[in-house]
Amino acid sequence: MTSTSITGVTITAGIPHHAKHILTEDAIAFLANLSRAFEPTRQHLLQARIKRQAQIDAGIFPDFLPETAYIRNDPIWRGAPPAPGLVDRRVEITGPTDRKMVINALNSDVWTYMADFEDSTAPTWFNLIDGQVNLYDAVRRTISLKTQKKEYSLRTDKSVLPTLIVRPRGWHLDEAHFLVDGRPISGSLFDFGLYFFHNAKESVAQGFGPYFYLPKMESHLEARLWNDTFKLAQDTLAIPRGTIRGTVLIETILAAFEMDEIIYELREHSSGLNCGRWDYIFSFIKKFRNHAEFTLPDRGDVTMTIPFMSAYVTLLIQTCHKRGVHAMGGMAAQIPIKDDAEANKVAMAGVYKDKLREVLAGHDGTWVAHPHLAHIASEVFNKHMPTPNQLFKTRSEVKVTARDLINPYVKGGKITEAGVRKNLFICLGYMEAWLRGVGCVPINYLMEDAATAEVSRSQLYQWVQHGVKTVDTGVVITSSWTQKLLEEEVAKLLKDAPVGNKFREAAAHIRPEIAGDKFSDFLTTTLYDEILNIDKAKL
Repeated sequence: MTSTSITGVTITAGIPHHAKHILTEDAIAFLANLSRAFEPTRQHLLQARIKRQAQIDAGIFPDFLPETAYIRNDPIWRGAPPAPGLVDRRVEITGPTDRKMVINALNSDVWTYMADFEDSTAPTWFNLIDGQVNLYDAVRRTISLKTQKKEYSLRTDKSVLPTLIVRPRGWHLDEAHFLVDGRPISGSLFDFGLYFFHNAKESVAQGFGPYFYLPKMESHLEARLWNDTFKLAQDTLAIPRGTIRGTVLIETILAAFEMDEIIYELREHSSGLNCGRWDYIFSFIKKFRNHAEFTLPDRGDVTMTIPFMSAYVTLLIQTCHKRGVHAMGGMAAQIPIKDDAEANKVAMAGVYKDKLREVLAGHDGTWVAHPHLAHIASEVFNKHMPTPNQLFKTRSEVKVTARDLINPYVKGGKITEAGVRKNLFICLGYMEAWLRGVGCVPINYLMEDAATAEVSRSQLYQWVQHGVKTVDTGVVITSSWTQKLLEEEVAKLLKDAPVGNKFREAAAHIRPEIAGDKFSDFLTTTLYDEILNIDKAKL
């Protein structure tokens, strides 16, 4: 417990010795002000999500909103012009906020770095506060790290380092260690508020600004809440409105129907939209999970070229460019395969093909998870997009209907026992790491995070609930059969697992989620209580 002089604020954890300058009394007061201003609206919007799910369960499927047609049909309005450091974003690297990652990302040959407090960070108290310390130092270009094996520091041979963008947690997540008037503060406001309070003015002085990626939104009203947050934060610190820029991840099926409206709500603060592909697939399965006609095949068959994914991409690009903001592509999650040259060649060829699809479609940039993939993405975008962006590519020929966005057809898609086992393996591998306080983990040469684990978990639920049959073994996927496979996969993992592993605990958490009768909104919320006290020894 940490005592504060701010009325109504309780911090239920210690402050690490190296972070005393982060959780200052002034910063705590700033967070409390944000929470008191916006917590009622956040709760109202979270309740609206529950009501919308009930409508979908009843067969009322998403459509473009008639009440906002005037926004979509108005050809005049635009988002903000690209801000300093965000004009050219052709390759962005993403990853958690640990010190080594931050240094390596800023040393990468990319244009921007998204420091992630969300899907690739397990929100232990130490991870969050340490991440704020690391970004504080990164903005000031003083960050360094000395380990037993190596010293890390920022490159001096680059005149301009990648522009820093921060992704706070989504609106649905709480920060249980920081209570305002007896209630946990929003994880979104905690992550955003601490970074903004300490770094907004300094980042502007460094030539960029306080820039953010905004995750998991399901409506333009949630974008309005972010915009109101931005305005209050800027006004409080006497920073001109419009200094903040936010890129919205379109990673829910509902947000795809409100892309114009989301940009409109953020107008002076908008820096575009991003195709958050894995969360988007998860959202598609999650929202339509109770309707058998929306059952999707093995994860590997759900590619960016299938109907509902292709429609989503083209509509996003058209919408962004119509409004003068960036349309960012998705993640290349591959990790170089160092011990198999031929397999690595195939994997990197897949990365090249995916980035080629993105640039030719009209994206203004793309994501990579590993520095060694940056040169592939750069090669593709430099060749096919010689300008800083391609906002001029209007994609006016695009005509996407509501049905296009929810068309579940996957040509040649199959559901297999191998697919069931792969999903179980990914869930166990990711959840085990999360329970140890690690938010992203390499599995089979892919960097898996919360989004990819969610796809696996939701597919298992969907397949059990609708009793689909595997094409390779002809088995009906039932709860008992899936539980049997779960135990087999756990046994395999335990053979080589180190002492202190959390695979049994992970299995206990995933077991009810794949029985076909329980579906938690997010894995991370179900696991959150397990990691609240994970790092007391570090404080």
